[in-house]
Amino acid sequence: MAGGLRRLAKETAIYGLSSIVGRFLNWMLVPMYVRVLVNSGEYGIVTNIYGWTALLLIILTYGMETGFFRFVNKKEELSPMRIYASTLYSVAFTSTVFAVLALTFLTPASSFMGYAAHPEYIGMMVCIVAVDAFCCIPFAYLRYKNRAVRFAVIKLLNIGLNIFLNIFFLVICPAVNAENPELINWFYRPDYGVGYIFIANVFTTVFTFLALIPDMLPGLRAKPDLKKLKSMLTYSFPVLVLGIAGIFNQTADKILFPFLFDDKAYADSQLGIYGACFKIAVIMVMFIQAFRYAYEPFVFAANKGGDNRKSYADSMRYFIIFSLMIFLGVTFYLDVIKYLVVEEYYAGLKVVPIVMLGEFFFGIYFNLSIWYKLTDKTRWGAYFSIIACITTVAIIILFVPRYGFIACAWASFASNLLIMILSYFVGQRSFPVAYDLRSALFYCTVAAACYCAAMLPQIESPVARIAYRTLVLAVFAAIAVRKVKIVNNF
Repeated sequence: MAGGLRRLAKETAIYGLSSIVGRFLNWMLVPMYVRVLVNSGEYGIVTNIYGWTALLLIILTYGMETGFFRFVNKKEELSPMRIYASTLYSVAFTSTVFAVLALTFLTPASSFMGYAAHPEYIGMMVCIVAVDAFCCIPFAYLRYKNRAVRFAVIKLLNIGLNIFLNIFFLVICPAVNAENPELINWFYRPDYGVGYIFIANVFTTVFTFLALIPDMLPGLRAKPDLKKLKSMLTYSFPVLVLGIAGIFNQTADKILFPFLFDDKAYADSQLGIYGACFKIAVIMVMFIQAFRYAYEPFVFAANKGGDNRKSYADSMRYFIIFSLMIFLGVTFYLDVIKYLVVEEYYAGLKVVPIVMLGEFFFGIYFNLSIWYKLTDKTRWGAYFSIIACITTVAIIILFVPRYGFIACAWASFASNLLIMILSYFVGQRSFPVAYDLRSALFYCTVAAACYCAAMLPQIESPVARIAYRTLVLAVFAAIAVRKVKIVNNF
Protein backbone atom coordinates (compact mmCIF):
# COMPACT_ATOMS: atom_id res chain seq x y z
CA MET A 1 0.00 0.00 0.00
CA ALA A 2 2.81 2.37 0.92
CA GLY A 3 4.51 1.49 -2.37
CA GLY A 4 1.32 2.34 -4.23
CA LEU A 5 1.14 5.73 -2.55
CA ARG A 6 4.79 6.36 -3.39
CA ARG A 7 4.10 5.50 -7.03
CA LEU A 8 1.04 7.78 -6.95
CA ALA A 9 3.19 10.63 -5.63
CA LYS A 10 5.95 9.97 -8.20
CA GLU A 11 3.54 9.84 -11.14
CA THR A 12 1.63 12.87 -9.88
CA ALA A 13 4.96 14.73 -9.96
CA ILE A 14 5.70 13.57 -13.53
CA TYR A 15 2.21 14.32 -14.78
CA GLY A 16 2.50 17.57 -12.90
CA LEU A 17 5.54 18.41 -15.02
CA SER A 18 3.35 18.36 -18.11
CA SER A 19 0.27 19.76 -16.41
CA ILE A 20 1.51 22.27 -13.88
CA VAL A 21 4.71 23.38 -15.62
CA GLY A 22 3.09 23.15 -19.05
CA ARG A 23 -0.02 25.03 -18.07
CA PHE A 24 2.13 27.54 -16.24
CA LEU A 25 3.98 28.22 -19.47
CA ASN A 26 0.68 28.55 -21.31
CA TRP A 27 -0.54 30.72 -18.45
CA MET A 28 2.40 33.02 -19.10
CA LEU A 29 0.88 33.76 -22.50
CA VAL A 30 -1.84 35.74 -20.73
CA PRO A 31 0.47 38.74 -20.05
CA MET A 32 1.27 38.77 -23.76
CA TYR A 33 -2.37 38.44 -24.85
CA VAL A 34 -3.57 41.31 -22.66
CA ARG A 35 -0.83 43.53 -24.05
CA VAL A 36 -0.79 42.70 -27.76
CA LEU A 37 -4.50 42.16 -28.40
CA VAL A 38 -6.41 45.33 -29.17
CA ASN A 39 -8.60 45.19 -26.04
CA SER A 40 -10.14 42.89 -23.45
CA GLY A 41 -12.95 42.18 -25.93
CA GLU A 42 -10.56 40.21 -28.14
CA TYR A 43 -9.44 38.15 -25.17
CA GLY A 44 -13.12 37.64 -24.43
CA ILE A 45 -13.44 35.92 -27.83
CA VAL A 46 -10.63 33.51 -26.87
CA THR A 47 -12.27 32.81 -23.51
CA ASN A 48 -15.65 32.14 -25.11
CA ILE A 49 -14.45 29.84 -27.90
CA TYR A 50 -12.23 27.79 -25.62
CA GLY A 51 -15.18 27.44 -23.25
CA TRP A 52 -17.07 25.79 -26.11
CA THR A 53 -14.01 23.66 -26.92
CA ALA A 54 -13.82 22.26 -23.38
CA LEU A 55 -17.50 21.29 -23.49
CA LEU A 56 -17.23 19.64 -26.91
CA LEU A 57 -14.14 17.69 -25.87
CA ILE A 58 -16.09 16.06 -23.05
CA ILE A 59 -18.95 15.20 -25.41
CA LEU A 60 -16.63 13.67 -27.99
CA THR A 61 -14.77 11.48 -25.48
CA TYR A 62 -18.11 10.50 -23.83
CA GLY A 63 -16.57 8.94 -20.73
CA MET A 64 -14.47 6.43 -22.67
CA GLU A 65 -11.26 7.33 -20.83
CA THR A 66 -12.79 6.23 -17.54
CA GLY A 67 -14.46 3.28 -19.27
CA PHE A 68 -11.11 2.22 -20.71
CA PHE A 69 -9.43 2.24 -17.29
CA ARG A 70 -12.33 0.36 -15.71
CA PHE A 71 -12.48 -2.46 -18.25
CA VAL A 72 -8.77 -2.84 -18.98
CA ASN A 73 -8.11 -3.33 -15.23
CA LYS A 74 -10.84 -5.89 -14.57
CA LYS A 75 -9.46 -9.07 -13.00
CA GLU A 76 -11.05 -11.30 -15.62
CA GLU A 77 -9.83 -9.22 -18.56
CA LEU A 78 -7.50 -11.34 -20.74
CA SER A 79 -7.11 -9.11 -23.79
CA PRO A 80 -6.43 -5.49 -22.77
CA MET A 81 -5.31 -4.60 -26.29
CA ARG A 82 -8.78 -5.38 -27.65
CA ILE A 83 -10.23 -3.02 -25.04
CA TYR A 84 -7.82 -0.36 -26.28
CA ALA A 85 -8.76 -1.05 -29.91
CA SER A 86 -12.48 -0.86 -29.13
CA THR A 87 -12.04 2.49 -27.41
CA LEU A 88 -9.78 3.90 -30.11
CA TYR A 89 -12.01 2.96 -33.04
CA SER A 90 -15.16 4.15 -31.27
CA VAL A 91 -13.81 7.63 -30.51
CA ALA A 92 -12.23 7.90 -33.98
CA PHE A 93 -15.59 7.20 -35.62
CA THR A 94 -17.59 9.68 -33.53
CA SER A 95 -14.96 12.42 -33.86
CA THR A 96 -14.97 12.06 -37.64
CA VAL A 97 -18.77 12.21 -37.84
CA PHE A 98 -18.80 15.31 -35.63
CA ALA A 99 -16.18 17.10 -37.75
CA VAL A 100 -18.00 16.36 -41.02
CA LEU A 101 -21.40 17.50 -39.70
CA ALA A 102 -20.02 20.60 -37.98
CA LEU A 103 -18.10 21.76 -41.04
CA THR A 104 -21.16 21.10 -43.23
CA PHE A 105 -23.26 23.45 -41.07
CA LEU A 106 -20.44 25.87 -40.29
CA THR A 107 -22.22 29.06 -41.41
CA PRO A 108 -25.36 28.75 -39.26
CA ALA A 109 -23.32 27.49 -36.29
CA SER A 110 -20.96 30.47 -36.53
CA SER A 111 -23.89 32.90 -36.73
CA PHE A 112 -25.53 31.34 -33.65
CA MET A 113 -22.32 31.68 -31.65
CA GLY A 114 -21.88 35.31 -32.72
CA TYR A 115 -19.00 34.82 -35.13
CA ALA A 116 -20.71 35.27 -38.50
CA ALA A 117 -17.86 37.57 -39.57
CA HIS A 118 -15.25 34.91 -38.77
CA PRO A 119 -16.67 31.42 -39.37
CA GLU A 120 -13.11 30.15 -39.76
CA TYR A 121 -12.66 30.59 -35.98
CA ILE A 122 -15.36 27.98 -35.43
CA GLY A 123 -14.04 25.79 -38.26
CA MET A 124 -10.61 25.68 -36.63
CA MET A 125 -12.20 24.95 -33.25
CA VAL A 126 -14.12 22.01 -34.76
CA CYS A 127 -10.98 20.45 -36.25
CA ILE A 128 -8.97 21.00 -33.07
CA VAL A 129 -11.52 19.45 -30.75
CA ALA A 130 -12.18 16.45 -33.05
CA VAL A 131 -8.48 15.52 -33.19
CA ASP A 132 -7.91 16.28 -29.49
CA ALA A 133 -10.80 13.97 -28.53
CA PHE A 134 -9.25 11.12 -30.50
CA CYS A 135 -5.81 11.82 -28.99
CA CYS A 136 -7.24 11.50 -25.47
CA ILE A 137 -7.36 7.73 -25.91
CA PRO A 138 -3.67 7.19 -26.78
CA PHE A 139 -2.85 9.48 -23.85
CA ALA A 140 -5.04 7.27 -21.63
CA TYR A 141 -3.17 4.23 -22.97
CA LEU A 142 0.14 5.81 -21.93
CA ARG A 143 -1.25 6.36 -18.44
CA TYR A 144 -2.42 2.72 -18.31
CA LYS A 145 1.06 1.54 -19.31
CA ASN A 146 2.58 3.82 -16.64
CA ARG A 147 4.55 5.66 -19.34
CA ALA A 148 4.32 8.94 -17.52
CA VAL A 149 7.58 10.30 -18.95
CA ARG A 150 6.49 9.87 -22.58
CA PHE A 151 3.11 11.37 -21.69
CA ALA A 152 4.82 14.40 -20.14
CA VAL A 153 7.31 14.85 -23.00
CA ILE A 154 4.59 14.95 -25.68
CA LYS A 155 2.47 17.35 -23.63
CA LEU A 156 5.41 19.66 -22.99
CA LEU A 157 6.52 19.66 -26.62
CA ASN A 158 2.95 20.50 -27.62
CA ILE A 159 2.88 23.40 -25.20
CA GLY A 160 6.34 24.60 -26.22
CA LEU A 161 5.31 24.64 -29.88
CA ASN A 162 2.10 26.47 -29.02
CA ILE A 163 3.99 29.15 -27.10
CA PHE A 164 6.52 29.59 -29.91
CA LEU A 165 3.80 29.95 -32.55
CA ASN A 166 1.86 32.44 -30.43
CA ILE A 167 4.97 34.56 -29.96
CA PHE A 168 5.80 34.21 -33.65
CA PHE A 169 2.38 35.34 -34.90
CA LEU A 170 1.57 37.95 -32.24
CA VAL A 171 4.97 39.48 -31.49
CA ILE A 172 7.60 38.62 -34.11
CA CYS A 173 5.40 38.98 -37.21
CA PRO A 174 4.06 42.45 -36.25
CA ALA A 175 7.63 43.61 -35.61
CA VAL A 176 8.84 42.26 -38.97
CA ASN A 177 5.78 43.68 -40.72
CA ALA A 178 6.57 47.15 -39.38
CA GLU A 179 10.11 47.03 -40.83
CA ASN A 180 10.00 44.72 -43.85
CA PRO A 181 6.39 43.76 -44.66
CA GLU A 182 7.37 42.19 -47.99
CA LEU A 183 9.09 39.36 -46.11
CA ILE A 184 5.88 38.03 -44.58
CA ASN A 185 2.92 39.60 -46.40
CA TRP A 186 2.46 36.36 -48.39
CA PHE A 187 1.10 34.65 -45.26
CA TYR A 188 0.64 37.30 -42.55
CA ARG A 189 -2.33 39.66 -42.12
CA PRO A 190 -1.72 42.45 -39.58
CA ASP A 191 -5.45 42.82 -38.84
CA TYR A 192 -6.11 39.13 -38.10
CA GLY A 193 -5.03 39.39 -34.44
CA VAL A 194 -6.87 36.89 -32.27
CA GLY A 195 -7.27 34.48 -35.21
CA TYR A 196 -3.59 33.59 -34.98
CA ILE A 197 -4.17 32.10 -31.53
CA PHE A 198 -6.44 29.50 -33.14
CA ILE A 199 -4.05 28.94 -36.05
CA ALA A 200 -1.26 28.19 -33.56
CA ASN A 201 -3.52 25.66 -31.88
CA VAL A 202 -4.21 23.92 -35.20
CA PHE A 203 -0.47 23.39 -35.74
CA THR A 204 0.06 22.03 -32.22
CA THR A 205 -2.89 19.66 -32.57
CA VAL A 206 -1.42 18.22 -35.76
CA PHE A 207 1.94 17.82 -34.01
CA THR A 208 0.35 15.92 -31.10
CA PHE A 209 -1.50 13.59 -33.45
CA LEU A 210 1.71 12.75 -35.33
CA ALA A 211 3.67 12.24 -32.08
CA LEU A 212 1.07 9.75 -30.80
CA ILE A 213 1.00 7.58 -33.94
CA PRO A 214 3.40 4.96 -32.46
CA ASP A 215 1.08 4.65 -29.45
CA MET A 216 -2.01 4.39 -31.65
CA LEU A 217 -0.67 1.60 -33.87
CA PRO A 218 -0.96 -1.28 -31.33
CA GLY A 219 -4.64 -0.44 -30.84
CA LEU A 220 -5.34 0.10 -34.53
CA ARG A 221 -3.78 -3.27 -35.37
CA ALA A 222 -5.83 -5.11 -32.75
CA LYS A 223 -9.39 -6.32 -33.35
CA PRO A 224 -12.13 -4.37 -31.53
CA ASP A 225 -14.42 -6.37 -29.25
CA LEU A 226 -17.93 -5.17 -30.11
CA LYS A 227 -19.51 -7.00 -27.17
CA LYS A 228 -17.11 -5.36 -24.73
CA LEU A 229 -17.59 -2.03 -26.49
CA LYS A 230 -21.32 -2.22 -25.83
CA SER A 231 -20.64 -2.84 -22.14
CA MET A 232 -18.13 0.00 -22.10
CA LEU A 233 -20.63 2.38 -23.66
CA THR A 234 -23.25 1.36 -21.10
CA TYR A 235 -20.76 2.00 -18.31
CA SER A 236 -19.48 5.25 -19.83
CA PHE A 237 -22.80 6.85 -20.73
CA PRO A 238 -23.47 8.07 -17.17
CA VAL A 239 -19.86 9.32 -17.13
CA LEU A 240 -20.68 11.26 -20.31
CA VAL A 241 -23.68 12.86 -18.64
CA LEU A 242 -21.48 13.53 -15.62
CA GLY A 243 -18.79 15.01 -17.84
CA ILE A 244 -21.15 17.23 -19.83
CA ALA A 245 -22.81 18.56 -16.72
CA GLY A 246 -19.46 18.81 -14.94
CA ILE A 247 -17.64 20.71 -17.68
CA PHE A 248 -20.65 22.88 -18.40
CA ASN A 249 -20.64 23.66 -14.72
CA GLN A 250 -17.07 24.93 -15.21
CA THR A 251 -17.54 26.63 -18.58
CA ALA A 252 -21.16 27.82 -18.44
CA ASP A 253 -19.99 31.28 -17.37
CA LYS A 254 -17.74 31.59 -20.43
CA ILE A 255 -20.35 30.14 -22.81
CA LEU A 256 -23.47 31.92 -21.50
CA PHE A 257 -21.94 35.29 -20.65
CA PRO A 258 -22.19 36.82 -24.17
CA PHE A 259 -25.88 35.80 -24.40
CA LEU A 260 -26.83 37.67 -21.21
CA PHE A 261 -26.08 41.18 -22.48
CA ASP A 262 -27.51 43.11 -25.41
CA ASP A 263 -24.20 44.87 -26.00
CA LYS A 264 -21.88 42.14 -27.34
CA ALA A 265 -18.81 44.40 -27.26
CA TYR A 266 -19.41 45.07 -23.55
CA ALA A 267 -19.99 41.37 -22.89
CA ASP A 268 -16.76 40.40 -24.69
CA SER A 269 -14.84 43.04 -22.75
CA GLN A 270 -16.13 41.90 -19.36
CA LEU A 271 -15.62 38.25 -20.29
CA GLY A 272 -12.05 39.06 -21.29
CA ILE A 273 -11.37 40.61 -17.87
CA TYR A 274 -12.97 37.67 -16.08
CA GLY A 275 -11.18 35.12 -18.28
CA ALA A 276 -7.75 36.65 -17.72
CA CYS A 277 -8.19 36.78 -13.92
CA PHE A 278 -9.71 33.29 -13.93
CA LYS A 279 -6.39 32.14 -15.41
CA ILE A 280 -4.66 33.21 -12.20
CA ALA A 281 -6.86 30.81 -10.25
CA VAL A 282 -6.05 28.01 -12.69
CA ILE A 283 -3.05 26.98 -10.56
CA MET A 284 -5.50 25.02 -8.42
CA VAL A 285 -6.95 23.42 -11.54
CA MET A 286 -3.45 22.42 -12.69
CA PHE A 287 -2.74 20.60 -9.44
CA ILE A 288 -6.11 18.81 -9.54
CA GLN A 289 -5.52 17.71 -13.13
CA ALA A 290 -2.04 16.41 -12.37
CA PHE A 291 -3.42 14.50 -9.39
CA ARG A 292 -6.29 13.13 -11.51
CA TYR A 293 -4.00 11.80 -14.24
CA ALA A 294 -2.15 9.66 -11.69
CA TYR A 295 -5.03 8.96 -9.28
CA GLU A 296 -7.55 7.37 -11.68
CA PRO A 297 -5.22 4.59 -12.95
CA PHE A 298 -3.96 4.13 -9.36
CA VAL A 299 -7.48 3.66 -7.98
CA PHE A 300 -8.56 1.07 -10.54
CA ALA A 301 -5.27 -0.83 -10.40
CA ALA A 302 -5.31 -0.82 -6.57
CA ASN A 303 -8.89 -2.05 -6.52
CA LYS A 304 -7.89 -4.88 -8.85
CA GLY A 305 -5.51 -6.14 -6.17
CA GLY A 306 -7.90 -5.88 -3.22
CA ASP A 307 -9.51 -3.40 -0.86
CA ASN A 308 -7.31 -0.31 -0.44
CA ARG A 309 -9.69 2.12 1.22
CA LYS A 310 -7.10 3.34 3.68
CA SER A 311 -4.88 4.51 0.83
CA TYR A 312 -7.84 6.46 -0.60
CA ALA A 313 -8.27 8.21 2.75
CA ASP A 314 -4.54 8.95 2.95
CA SER A 315 -4.59 10.37 -0.57
CA MET A 316 -7.45 12.66 0.40
CA ARG A 317 -5.51 14.01 3.38
CA TYR A 318 -2.48 14.92 1.29
CA PHE A 319 -4.64 16.38 -1.45
CA ILE A 320 -6.31 18.73 1.05
CA ILE A 321 -2.98 19.85 2.52
CA PHE A 322 -1.36 20.65 -0.82
CA SER A 323 -4.50 22.31 -2.18
CA LEU A 324 -4.70 24.62 0.82
CA MET A 325 -1.02 25.46 0.42
CA ILE A 326 -1.68 26.44 -3.20
CA PHE A 327 -4.71 28.53 -2.23
CA LEU A 328 -2.79 30.43 0.45
CA GLY A 329 0.26 30.87 -1.78
CA VAL A 330 -1.68 32.40 -4.66
CA THR A 331 -3.85 34.68 -2.52
CA PHE A 332 -0.90 35.81 -0.39
CA TYR A 333 1.15 36.82 -3.43
CA LEU A 334 -1.71 38.21 -5.51
CA ASP A 335 -0.23 41.71 -5.12
CA VAL A 336 2.71 40.49 -7.22
CA ILE A 337 0.86 38.05 -9.51
CA LYS A 338 -1.53 40.81 -10.61
CA TYR A 339 1.24 42.41 -12.68
CA LEU A 340 0.86 39.54 -15.13
CA VAL A 341 -2.13 41.46 -16.46
CA VAL A 342 -2.51 45.15 -17.21
CA GLU A 343 -4.43 47.58 -15.05
CA GLU A 344 -7.49 47.30 -17.27
CA TYR A 345 -7.98 43.77 -15.88
CA TYR A 346 -7.46 44.48 -12.15
CA ALA A 347 -11.20 44.74 -11.55
CA GLY A 348 -11.40 40.98 -12.03
CA LEU A 349 -8.86 40.03 -9.35
CA LYS A 350 -11.59 39.73 -6.73
CA VAL A 351 -12.77 36.49 -8.34
CA VAL A 352 -9.48 34.66 -7.73
CA PRO A 353 -9.99 33.46 -4.10
CA ILE A 354 -13.62 32.53 -4.81
CA VAL A 355 -12.77 30.52 -7.93
CA MET A 356 -9.88 28.76 -6.19
CA LEU A 357 -12.07 27.66 -3.31
CA GLY A 358 -14.63 26.38 -5.80
CA GLU A 359 -11.92 24.34 -7.54
CA PHE A 360 -10.74 23.07 -4.14
CA PHE A 361 -14.24 21.73 -3.46
CA PHE A 362 -14.28 20.15 -6.92
CA GLY A 363 -10.95 18.44 -6.23
CA ILE A 364 -12.32 16.91 -3.05
CA TYR A 365 -15.41 15.83 -4.97
CA PHE A 366 -13.17 14.13 -7.54
CA ASN A 367 -11.41 12.21 -4.74
CA LEU A 368 -14.78 11.19 -3.32
CA SER A 369 -16.02 10.04 -6.72
CA ILE A 370 -14.15 6.72 -6.47
CA TRP A 371 -17.13 5.15 -4.73
CA TYR A 372 -19.44 5.25 -7.73
CA LYS A 373 -16.65 4.41 -10.20
CA LEU A 374 -15.54 1.31 -8.27
CA THR A 375 -19.09 0.11 -7.61
CA ASP A 376 -20.14 0.73 -11.23
CA LYS A 377 -22.81 3.18 -10.06
CA THR A 378 -21.62 5.92 -12.36
CA ARG A 379 -25.18 7.19 -12.72
CA TRP A 380 -24.69 8.90 -9.34
CA GLY A 381 -21.90 10.98 -10.82
CA ALA A 382 -24.32 12.07 -13.50
CA TYR A 383 -26.94 12.99 -10.89
CA PHE A 384 -24.45 15.12 -8.94
CA SER A 385 -23.14 16.87 -12.02
CA ILE A 386 -26.65 17.65 -13.27
CA ILE A 387 -27.51 19.15 -9.88
CA ALA A 388 -24.33 21.23 -9.97
CA CYS A 389 -24.99 22.31 -13.54
CA ILE A 390 -28.53 23.43 -12.76
CA THR A 391 -27.26 25.35 -9.73
CA THR A 392 -24.53 27.06 -11.75
CA VAL A 393 -26.75 28.00 -14.67
CA ALA A 394 -29.49 29.30 -12.37
CA ILE A 395 -27.06 31.55 -10.46
CA ILE A 396 -25.47 32.82 -13.68
CA ILE A 397 -28.76 33.61 -15.40
CA LEU A 398 -30.30 35.22 -12.31
CA PHE A 399 -27.35 37.24 -11.05
CA VAL A 400 -24.83 37.89 -13.84
CA PRO A 401 -26.96 40.56 -15.61
CA ARG A 402 -27.11 42.46 -12.30
CA TYR A 403 -23.78 41.76 -10.61
CA GLY A 404 -21.53 40.90 -13.57
CA PHE A 405 -18.75 38.32 -13.61
CA ILE A 406 -18.45 38.10 -9.79
CA ALA A 407 -21.67 36.07 -9.90
CA CYS A 408 -19.90 33.55 -12.16
CA ALA A 409 -17.27 32.98 -9.47
CA TRP A 410 -19.89 32.47 -6.75
CA ALA A 411 -21.80 30.08 -9.02
CA SER A 412 -18.73 27.84 -9.27
CA PHE A 413 -18.17 28.06 -5.51
CA ALA A 414 -21.75 27.12 -4.61
CA SER A 415 -22.21 24.29 -7.11
CA ASN A 416 -18.92 22.56 -6.31
CA LEU A 417 -19.55 22.82 -2.57
CA LEU A 418 -22.98 21.27 -3.07
CA ILE A 419 -21.81 18.23 -5.05
CA MET A 420 -18.90 17.68 -2.66
CA ILE A 421 -21.32 17.40 0.27
CA LEU A 422 -23.81 15.24 -1.63
CA SER A 423 -21.13 12.84 -2.89
CA TYR A 424 -19.71 12.32 0.57
CA PHE A 425 -22.97 11.43 2.29
CA VAL A 426 -24.35 9.27 -0.51
CA GLY A 427 -20.99 7.56 -1.05
CA GLN A 428 -20.55 6.62 2.59
CA ARG A 429 -23.70 4.50 2.36
CA SER A 430 -22.58 2.54 -0.71
CA PHE A 431 -18.79 2.45 -0.35
CA PRO A 432 -17.74 3.70 3.08
CA VAL A 433 -14.21 5.05 3.35
CA ALA A 434 -12.86 6.21 6.69
CA TYR A 435 -11.83 9.69 5.65
CA ASP A 436 -10.16 11.61 8.45
CA LEU A 437 -12.74 14.38 8.78
CA ARG A 438 -11.24 15.75 11.98
CA SER A 439 -7.87 16.29 10.30
CA ALA A 440 -9.56 17.79 7.22
CA LEU A 441 -11.48 20.22 9.41
CA PHE A 442 -8.28 21.02 11.31
CA TYR A 443 -6.32 21.84 8.13
CA CYS A 444 -9.16 23.99 6.77
CA THR A 445 -9.52 25.85 10.08
CA VAL A 446 -5.78 26.53 10.28
CA ALA A 447 -5.77 27.68 6.63
CA ALA A 448 -8.69 30.04 7.30
CA ALA A 449 -6.94 31.43 10.38
CA CYS A 450 -3.72 31.93 8.39
CA TYR A 451 -5.65 33.63 5.58
CA CYS A 452 -7.22 36.10 8.01
CA ALA A 453 -3.92 36.66 9.82
CA ALA A 454 -2.17 37.40 6.52
CA MET A 455 -4.81 39.53 4.78
CA LEU A 456 -6.34 41.64 7.56
CA PRO A 457 -3.29 43.65 8.72
CA GLN A 458 -2.83 46.79 6.61
CA ILE A 459 0.90 46.74 5.81
CA GLU A 460 1.87 49.61 3.53
CA SER A 461 5.32 48.41 2.47
CA PRO A 462 4.99 45.80 -0.34
CA VAL A 463 8.24 44.10 0.73
CA ALA A 464 7.20 43.90 4.38
CA ARG A 465 3.72 42.69 3.36
CA ILE A 466 5.13 39.86 1.23
CA ALA A 467 7.67 38.91 3.93
CA TYR A 468 4.95 38.76 6.57
CA ARG A 469 2.66 36.64 4.39
CA THR A 470 5.55 34.30 3.55
CA LEU A 471 6.07 33.78 7.28
CA VAL A 472 2.38 32.99 7.74
CA LEU A 473 2.54 30.49 4.86
CA ALA A 474 5.55 28.82 6.48
CA VAL A 475 3.61 28.56 9.74
CA PHE A 476 0.76 26.76 7.97
CA ALA A 477 3.21 24.37 6.31
CA ALA A 478 4.93 23.62 9.63
CA ILE A 479 1.62 22.96 11.41
CA ALA A 480 0.42 20.70 8.56
CA VAL A 481 3.65 18.67 8.53
CA ARG A 482 3.54 18.24 12.30
CA LYS A 483 -0.09 17.13 12.14
CA VAL A 484 0.69 14.56 9.42
CA LYS A 485 3.51 13.11 11.52
CA ILE A 486 1.21 12.78 14.53
CA VAL A 487 -1.50 11.08 12.45
CA ASN A 488 0.98 8.68 10.83
CA ASN A 489 2.37 7.69 14.22
CA PHE A 490 -1.07 6.40 15.13
